[in-house]
Amino acid sequence: MLFGIDYPTWWFLVVGALFSGYAILDGFDLGAGAWHLFLRKEESRRIALNAIGPVWDGNEVWLVIGGGALFAGFPVVYATVFSIMYIPFMLFLAFLIFRAVSIEFRSKEPMKWWRQTWDILYSVSSIMLAVLLGVVLGNILQGMAIGPDWTLQGTWLQFLNPYALLIGITTLALFMLHGAIYLAMKTEGRLFAKVTLLIRRAIIFFLVTFGIATVASLIYFPHLSDRFRESPILFVVPLLAFLSIANIPRLITKRQYRGAFIFSAITVSMLLMMVAIELYPVLVLSTVDPIYNITIYNAAASTKSLGIMLTIAAIGTPLVLGYTAFVFYTFRGKVKLDDHSY
Repeated sequence: MLFGIDYPTWWFLVVGALFSGYAILDGFDLGAGAWHLFLRKEESRRIALNAIGPVWDGNEVWLVIGGGALFAGFPVVYATVFSIMYIPFMLFLAFLIFRAVSIEFRSKEPMKWWRQTWDILYSVSSIMLAVLLGVVLGNILQGMAIGPDWTLQGTWLQFLNPYALLIGITTLALFMLHGAIYLAMKTEGRLFAKVTLLIRRAIIFFLVTFGIATVASLIYFPHLSDRFRESPILFVVPLLAFLSIANIPRLITKRQYRGAFIFSAITVSMLLMMVAIELYPVLVLSTVDPIYNITIYNAAASTKSLGIMLTIAAIGTPLVLGYTAFVFYTFRGKVKLDDHSY
């Protein structure tokens, strides 16, 4: 126990915070990549690439740390989820590799066909990564057919269900909005004007998909709102999420893009906080029988291990935050192309 909170709950918060950090940071990278083919000019695409160039690889570190924290704190969840969702995660890894290679290889040769090929791979990879993250989240939200010994009852194709795909598209829409706002902060001139038009499209895309996903969740998966009905005080979280979403177009209208980006990041974190509240203490919900639910207690490492790792996390997390802040501060301002640019 620490401050009256048990170690599995603390580690649940740590893992949640790390994955939230990844969604916020790599989310705008993926969103910017999803818009890449909408930028027609060579110079515009280079500027967009260099807007994320100094930070994209550092942002992916949060995914590695989050996965490591999940493995260390809840090994049963790590083993079960990665086993039963092996195909989706392998696809995610493949697109992650293609995106990285596309960024690095694109500007190595001057031929038009070469750059167009990598542009397509970069954009498609960014889109698919966002969708796959949403698909995984959608399956976690609705539950999976987990039976005895935490094995999957069925085939991996059941993960491509309508609700999971809807959450995947909603995630893509959120990241595209997040990424477009980031590009507005980093560009100027005619490209900036183009990006402001993309932001308007992104707002409509996200509001429509988010509205449909919210209605579908309330109608078809009432268990996702049980915790809020039991404790009405928790409704402050979705209220803050909706207010944060509503504030984004207001700030965009006032051309306050930095503020809009902050509230876009807050929106991501608040939505994931809602997910955490809805699921806690369950980590993986079984649709076969509740006795097969994987919780923070039956999936956690030993108390001693959690205590030691929590100390390490308390030391390491501020260092990662400090490094991230330093990189963003160093490469602040509008993008300027030079001989060392992508």
